[in-house]
Amino acid sequence: MNPDVTKLYEVTEATWPPARSWRQGPWTLRDGAGGGKRVSSATANGPFEEADIDEAEATMRAHEQRPLFMIREGEAALDAALAARGYDLIDEVMLYVTPTETLMDKPIPRVTCFNIWEPLAIMAEIWAQGGIGPARLAVMERVQVKTGILSRWNEKPAGVAFAGVHDGVAMVHAVEVLPHQRKQGVAEWMMRAAAFWAANHGATHLAVLCVTQNKPANALYTKLGFTPAGTYHYRQYPE
Repeated sequence: MNPDVTKLYEVTEATWPPARSWRQGPWTLRDGAGGGKRVSSATANGPFEEADIDEAEATMRAHEQRPLFMIREGEAALDAALAARGYDLIDEVMLYVTPTETLMDKPIPRVTCFNIWEPLAIMAEIWAQGGIGPARLAVMERVQVKTGILSRWNEKPAGVAFAGVHDGVAMVHAVEVLPHQRKQGVAEWMMRAAAFWAANHGATHLAVLCVTQNKPANALYTKLGFTPAGTYHYRQYPE
């Protein structure tokens, strides 16, 4: 049986961790150190009052972070409270999962994908072209069991991805394919390579995140046999 969305939220946190997190009232707050929304957002641990939101906002501003909350499934009350305060809804994200064996039915062609950590310079360059710079590479460094995946196609570098394992589930992040190498199956081979790597590191399932607006990526994951497991989105204080 596939892990449920609550388990996948835990895997997301473990395989893309903030620089620091702490409990404050009904919240978990995070210092992302510039690593993006996922590692900088606040999440609810239970019921809250309006004054609790005020305190969370003040703490995030004190850490020079724009107030930002991740809204997970079952948190409609928080979503409504933030909407009433004028927070913008951004980046609805779909979580997908599949057994690793689903993607292990085809051998990876020779010299197509390489599991590498520390990242090579070319890997950092490809990530940088997709907006994944040093702060997000620092997020990757914090993961305990991890790999980078470098893909080659047409005898040239083609794409990169990152994967980490937590509690029997591997999650793939930061999938980037160079523009001139797209629509040639590069992302599919990287996901299959991630499945083989995951199985070798004790994972029974492979998961991935994708913003719902990215239609090609969502179509790819569905084609590969991933099952939608749940969603989350963000509410961010307006400029």
